[in-house]
Amino acid sequence: MSIVETVKQAAQGVAQSAMQKLVPLAPDSWIPGGVPDPLIARKHGLIGSPVSRLDGALKVQGEARFAAEYRFDDMVYAALAFATIARGRITAIDSTAAEAAPGVVLVMTHRNAPRMNKPGVFGSSPTAVGPADLPILQDDRIHWNGQPIACVLAETQEQADHAASLLRFTFAEEPSTTSLEQAKANGIEKGVFMGRPLADTIGDADAALATAAHRVDQRYFTPRHNHNPIEPHAATLAWQGDELIIHDASQMVTAQAQTIGEVFDLKPAQVRLTSPYVGGGFGSKGLWDHQIIGAAAARLAGRPVRITLSREGVYRTVGGRTLTEQRVAIGADADGRFQALIHTGLSVMTPHNNMPEPFILGTRAGYAAPNITLGVEVTRMNMLANTFMRAPGEAVGTFALECAIDELAVDMGIDPVELRLRNEPDKDPTSGLPFSSRHIVEAWRQGAEKFGWADRPTTAGTRRDGEWQIGVGCATGTYPYYRMPGAQARITLVRDGDAVRAQVDVAAAEMGMGTSTTTALVAAERLGLPLDRVAVDYGDSLIPGAIMAGGSQQTAAIGAAVIAAHNALVAELLKLAGNDSPLAGLSPDEVGSEEGGLTKLDDPARRESYASILARAQRDQVQVTQAGSPPLELMHWSMHSHSALFCEVRVNAVTGETRVSRFLGSFDCGRILNPKTARSQFRGGIIMGLGMALMEETQFDERYGRIMNPSLAEYHVPVHLDVPDIDVIWTDIADPHTPMGAHGIGEIGITGVAAAVANAIYNATGKRIRDLPITLDKLL
Repeated sequence: MSIVETVKQAAQGVAQSAMQKLVPLAPDSWIPGGVPDPLIARKHGLIGSPVSRLDGALKVQGEARFAAEYRFDDMVYAALAFATIARGRITAIDSTAAEAAPGVVLVMTHRNAPRMNKPGVFGSSPTAVGPADLPILQDDRIHWNGQPIACVLAETQEQADHAASLLRFTFAEEPSTTSLEQAKANGIEKGVFMGRPLADTIGDADAALATAAHRVDQRYFTPRHNHNPIEPHAATLAWQGDELIIHDASQMVTAQAQTIGEVFDLKPAQVRLTSPYVGGGFGSKGLWDHQIIGAAAARLAGRPVRITLSREGVYRTVGGRTLTEQRVAIGADADGRFQALIHTGLSVMTPHNNMPEPFILGTRAGYAAPNITLGVEVTRMNMLANTFMRAPGEAVGTFALECAIDELAVDMGIDPVELRLRNEPDKDPTSGLPFSSRHIVEAWRQGAEKFGWADRPTTAGTRRDGEWQIGVGCATGTYPYYRMPGAQARITLVRDGDAVRAQVDVAAAEMGMGTSTTTALVAAERLGLPLDRVAVDYGDSLIPGAIMAGGSQQTAAIGAAVIAAHNALVAELLKLAGNDSPLAGLSPDEVGSEEGGLTKLDDPARRESYASILARAQRDQVQVTQAGSPPLELMHWSMHSHSALFCEVRVNAVTGETRVSRFLGSFDCGRILNPKTARSQFRGGIIMGLGMALMEETQFDERYGRIMNPSLAEYHVPVHLDVPDIDVIWTDIADPHTPMGAHGIGEIGITGVAAAVANAIYNATGKRIRDLPITLDKLL
């Protein structure tokens, strides 16, 4: 790092620290969300009504083109070859047979690849989203077992795959760290996540634990997990002169385009990346080696390239969730109120990226306790760079925390729901900030009643149905509200006879969660237009702004940007209206949108339609682009989505087979914008949590650093037979300090699920399993 960069980072750190001290002291009215969004008060419009996805028809008709479905003239197909050692050098390459194979156009290795810069690693700058700080096909170095080391281009995919299998490499192995024990011996360091240390200390938790009337102190383990989106990662790329066109599956459209541009010394305007349909993402659909390799091969061959990772290719080159070893210790008084809460442990990452699994995040604001110690330490191994995976940190952290709370409840003879409610905080326990909205108690009460929690077996292992042992368990889930900076929205009103239609453009991504539908709903409500008069465009780096589909924050980011753009549009329309309008003399603060026009908020008789304003101004359209406000609300309030989860399991006493027979999720996520897509999101997260609890595990060969189960035949995920009826309810209580009153829902569904399952298994069998996944061998 240069002196200039060091000074710049230090200055940014000082500024950030000052903001974190000053913003909490500011009056609410100075903060975004200090004045509630007007849409929160609307109870009879589109928001809150079930709306089918606008892109649904396109998908079932096959008209929604994904990255691997774009075609260019004269296009060739790519296949990758992967390293089979954990660390070392390539000493020889025999490509003769591959080059002579039918249809082969190019064999590219580090020896003939174009010279490229290293991609900026995620977090090193506002636009950097590279997976690691490693050069790609620029030297003979091997950094992990599975690293792409060659690319074959051919006229068909089958020809490319065949030719890649003919490549032969000779390696010189070097000492590597591929076992956890060896990594620990090499050294342990403090964890940092998104620039913030993963450590919190309030009071003296060790001393309070030692003197507590009741305590639990246990260790919990979670394995590696790999991403398995239904649509594998793919990109279709072409060079048009000095400009690069990329059709990709990306959750970070604008930032990814900029990072790739910097690899090839291109200006932002020279790279266009489109990603209207991502398929499953869950944190994995970002920048990996294959897009850069595909672009380099296309430049070298002078032909467009389609590069599609095989399922094994995803395991070799796309990171997942790393393992954790966690300690949770809770000390409580005689009434069950926590006096000490300790949540610490270890995570693993590589020498070339900085993505520890931040498992303490959910604990920071979960429960009241006067003495808290939280911390994540990390050690490093030579392996594929790990990355974000649905609810990074919270998904595995809640497993340990919520199992420990269940153990304490059993030890004290307290209902597990009641124990949680006794320890509800009145403010954020670690930051001291007030909660912007927290209605988890309502979620617990409503969920317990609907699930029939009062009828649960209070003694483990006492309810049976023949060979099947039956039990129920519960857990809390939590996930923070995020809103990242950089979001912009462009609104274009177009006169269409006596009416208008609106075009809303946001640089967002659609991963199947209904982003375009929700954006259209919100924009239609804000503009006072019917839904069929609003079109939304997204997933294109040409659109202003940068909105990442991650952290369950995209809806909030889009919402804030549309608020800003709508305010700018109202101001522009008032200028166009002139002195002959019923709105003459009014300021933007006095005016709102309703029924296809503008109206004075406290005098609805003073109104004029959009079409009338544009016609008088002799304009066919008006367009505004505006950025959302800085997300200062995150420093002013503690903001979270919450869930109360209830699970019933049946465990076969003979075979150890576990079946989840019932599941209920009761959610507190602010206002629900579209119940139809929200229910699907909640259920999808719960299903992913069931997989985490019972079957998902990446088998890692510690001798060679190689993933041993790189396929869906050996890496198990839930299928229909594994998934019971899942009931979903929610409080639907708006947060007055967020756009539309909504919180994110993409990741809250998975948090707490594994703990609810594990606690139900204990209630059924009397066996406490603290090591995921809970496979039948652990229950026999």
